[in-house]
Amino acid sequence: MEALKPYIPYLIPVIFIQLGLMVFALVDLVRRERTKGPKWMWAIIIVAVNIIGPVVYLLAGKDES
Repeated sequence: MEALKPYIPYLIPVIFIQLGLMVFALVDLVRRERTKGPKWMWAIIIVAVNIIGPVVYLLAGKDES
């Protein structure tokens, strides 16, 4: 734990950004009627792939038609 102390000021903003993106993407997923692919798959991608998962969903997962 002592080895992580110098990095905590840099990790806290990254954690908040990741959590914010995940919550935003999951709320959008729940509210959206149609997606490109099953919603359960997008939920797993959003939660499991950290920062990249929500970004991929927001860019490619929405079905706008």
